[in-house]
Order: sequence, then C-alpha cells, then structure tokens
Amino acid sequence: MIKTIFAQVKQYKKASLLTPVFTALEAVLELLLPMAMASIIDDGIQKGDLRHVFYCGALMILMAGFGLTFGILAGRTAAYASSGFACNLRDSMFAHIQTFSFHNIDKFSTAGLVTRLTTDVTNLQNAYQMILRMCVRAPVMLVFALVMSILINPGLSTIFLVAIVILGSILFLIVRRSMPLFDKVFDRYDELNASVQENISGIRVVKAFVREEHEKGKFTKAADHIYEMFVKAESIVALNSPVMMFVVYACILGLSWLGARMIVGGSMTTGELTSMLSYVMCILMSLMMLSMIFVMLTLSMASARRIAEVLNEQADLVNPADPDYDVPDGRVDFDHVSFAYGTGTGKPVLKDIDLHIKAGETIGIIGGTGSAKSSLVNLISRLYDVTEGSVRVGGKDVRTYDLETLRNQVAVVLQKNVLFSGTILENLRWGDKEASREDCVRVCKMACADEFIRQFPDGYDTYIEQGGTNVSGGQRQRLCIARALLKKPKILILDDSTSAVDTATDARIRKAFREEIPGTTKFIIAQRISSIQDADRILVLNEGRIDGFDTHEKLLASNAIYREVYESQTQGGGDFDENGGEAA
Repeated sequence: MIKTIFAQVKQYKKASLLTPVFTALEAVLELLLPMAMASIIDDGIQKGDLRHVFYCGALMILMAGFGLTFGILAGRTAAYASSGFACNLRDSMFAHIQTFSFHNIDKFSTAGLVTRLTTDVTNLQNAYQMILRMCVRAPVMLVFALVMSILINPGLSTIFLVAIVILGSILFLIVRRSMPLFDKVFDRYDELNASVQENISGIRVVKAFVREEHEKGKFTKAADHIYEMFVKAESIVALNSPVMMFVVYACILGLSWLGARMIVGGSMTTGELTSMLSYVMCILMSLMMLSMIFVMLTLSMASARRIAEVLNEQADLVNPADPDYDVPDGRVDFDHVSFAYGTGTGKPVLKDIDLHIKAGETIGIIGGTGSAKSSLVNLISRLYDVTEGSVRVGGKDVRTYDLETLRNQVAVVLQKNVLFSGTILENLRWGDKEASREDCVRVCKMACADEFIRQFPDGYDTYIEQGGTNVSGGQRQRLCIARALLKKPKILILDDSTSAVDTATDARIRKAFREEIPGTTKFIIAQRISSIQDADRILVLNEGRIDGFDTHEKLLASNAIYREVYESQTQGGGDFDENGGEAA
C-alpha cells in the first residue's frame, strides 16, 4: 500500500527532499538560541560584560533570521510537494477508473469513488505535508534538545527520558484504539455521499412525491452515524492532550525544584537552568507534535488503504498481447454463449445463446424485465466477457480486438441517455471530435432532432445543462442517437432508446436508418412491437434463453409469447411486463 501511494510523488521528489532539509536547518538554528541565551546570562549579564551581551544578541538575531528563511522555504516546498502529490493521486485514480470494466466499477459505489477522490485525497495531502515538515522537525528537535540537555546536566535529563517513555506508551495505546474507528468513519462517509447524490439526481421525483422529509431523515441518519463514530474516535484521541499537559507541567515543576537546589548548591548556573527549561519545552513540544503526527497518520492510513484499493484494482478486461485493429464488417455471431455477472460463478443470466447475424441486418429484441436483453448486447462491445462460448464481430472473437478499436465500431444508445454540460455541437462531437457542423446536422436529421434544435434561439450552439435537464426525454434520446450515428459504426445498438418518442417519430427514425445506413448492423431493443416489427428478424428472450428468432409474421404464427405481446398492445390489453414476459 505504501509503495502504491508514494509512487504518485513523481515529479515532486525534489521538493519532497528539500523540505526536510530546510526544516532540519530551521530546527537546529532554533535549538541553538537557548545556548546563546545561557551565555548571555552567565558570561555577559552576571559578569557585567556588555560587549559579550551585544555579540551574543547579534548572533541570536542572525540565527533567528536564517531560521525564519529556512522556515519559509520549508513551508513553500512542502505546500508545492503536497499539493502536487494530491493532484497526481487524483489524476492517477481517475485515469485508472477509466480502464475499469463494468465488473470492476460494480465493486465500488459511485459515492465511494467520489469520497476517495475528494475527502481521502485531502486527508493524504494534509498528512503528506505534515510528514515532510513535522516528521523531520519533531525528531530533530527532540534528539538535539535531549543531547544538549544531557551535555548541560546528565542527571536532570533523566526527567525527559521518563517523560518520553510515559508519553510513548500512552500514544501507542491511543493509536491502537482509534485506528479501527477511523476506518469505519470513511465507510459512513460513503453512505452520506450516496444519500446526497441520490437526492440531487432525483430531486424532481422527490418533490413530485413530496418526499423531502423522508430524504432529510435519510441524510440525518447518515450524518448522525458519522457524528457518532467521530465522537467515539476523537474522544479517545482527545486523551492525548491532557496527558501531554500533565507530563509537561510535571517536568517543569520537577526541573525547577531540582534545578533551584543545584543552583543553591553551586553545581548548576542560572543560565544553564534557563536553557534547560527552554529545552524541556522543546522536547515536550516535539512530543506533542509527534502525537499530532500519529493522530493524523492514523486518520490518513484509513484513507490510504481506500485509495490503494482503487489504484491496485486490476481491470479484468484488457487488450490481448497482439490486438487486432481491423473490424471487417458488422457480422455478429453468438456461439453457444452463457454469461453470469460477478466472477462468473453466479447464476447465469444468459444461457446457451446461439445466434448468427449478417452485416447490415436489423435485429429486433424483445423480452420481459430481467430477460437479459441489455446483457446480451453488452457482450458485443465487450463491456463484459462471456462465461462460456464466444462472441464474434466481423468473424473474429471480440477478445482478439483492441478494445478502443472494437468500441469505436459499436455505437450504443441507452434507454437512460446521458448528455454532458456544453453545447449541442459539443455533445454531438463525442461521436466524432473532428466532425464538421454539416456532419452534425446530417445525423440530427436522421435522428429527427434537427427540427427541434432549430427551434432553439441558439440552434446547435444551445447550451445543455448537466444531465440534459433543459431538454425533454424524447429530445435527449434523439440527440444521443445522432451522437451515436456520428461514429459511423458498423454496429448500432438501440437499447430501448426510442421509448420517450412518439410512434410517428420512431417510424421516421427507423426509415432513416434503412435508407441512410443500410450496411450498419442494427440491434433494436424495444417494448413496443411497432418499433421492431419491420426488422429483418426479431429475437424473443425469456429468462435468458432464446424463445424465438424469426420475422414478425412467422413469430405471430409460431411464438406464443410474441403473439401475446402483439395482441395486448394492438388490442389495448396492457403492457408486456405485466405478465413478466411469460405466456398465459
């Protein structure tokens, strides 16, 4: 885990090395000041040597100036290194997430990934800055002050050693008890982010059903869980401060009492006691800084583990050793395919699918909810790998293709369409970033989107809000169809993507497909018979198996499920899903 995390320091190694150097020099110069002060008292003031006082005073000003300079340099390089480290972590995590298959993404919730990219990275950034400065400053001050105090008076220095042992033991117990609690806190953060994300994305539904109070209750419950865990963890960590202060004051009292006796006895000077008191504060402040470091590291270790989980996650869909970069045509063959989600050991959602589709064919797909229609077409662009059998595109197993090449030739339009913030043209050019305005207009006419786009005051330069909230569902679907067509794919998959348009517009879109892209293989998943009855062949799926595969007319004559759906829709008898897709 540590190796994975610190590999992201990259170009900030120089700043990461300079910071401890500057910090150490700053600490050493600060620790020399008490020695100069002791010399002023013993050799200057008590002996009446004003020249020595001025000399040591000038030396102290010089050391303080250099210490301040090194402190400023350490602060700047630490901020530069920690901010760059955090930036690299976010970039690496985001880039790595882009390589994940759907199976990899399913392991992490969306809210969990957001928390890792934000809160967890911020925790590591703060911890890294603290490591670069305090993890150097505190030990240097502790060791140097301890050495100097031993040189002044070995007997009194044993007070410090006892204090270090006591505080170290207590700190160990605090860290041991609090670390598991901080691990649980971040799981609660995931719950909180999930609640916020769900509420905001579905705010229209929340308001339509007047469920604001219910959502407030969910959020409050998640927030209360975080509060309870943090209070429990912080209450343990908070023990560090009173214990620390008790030891600090005990050391000062002990040192003052014993030091005063030594001064009276003549075995110690006033200047030496003054410097000893300064060093006791340095030592105890160092211990306090070390305790803060351990608390921060305890908190950040939980974040580090969560980030490392993402960075170490291996994408289970990767390019072959010698990938194929040529997709000859849009032929699709399913050779006795079975598929299960997860590791492939679960219950198969597709069972022994054997289909052979020619390039340019239009294939309609119909089936009840849960009949694995979407799972079937997801295998074509290798969003998942088959459990058994093989899927071939253009006569070649999809596992032999370069993933980017394959997916560039397979355009998918989902039922839940996604538009991104930006103009209509910018959204369309997701299909082809080099597409001209004329190309965009052409595909929009095919998708029956050009007419409504021209009604906007800014036309194709109309700004689309995040998620496409300023256009209707049907308009979103048509824009997404146009975006897919701009890829000039060999295979086009419409996953119930005309459900929000009227039947007349649906028919116009299908007509445009027949006339404008006859060589493209088209898969149309639909619930409406009217959307697929003109297809070359229609696939009827039932519980992950092929129940029928033929033309509209032949299925009406031979397939009970298809005939029931057709009759229910043409005679006003209801929707296919009301019977779960099973024949009566």
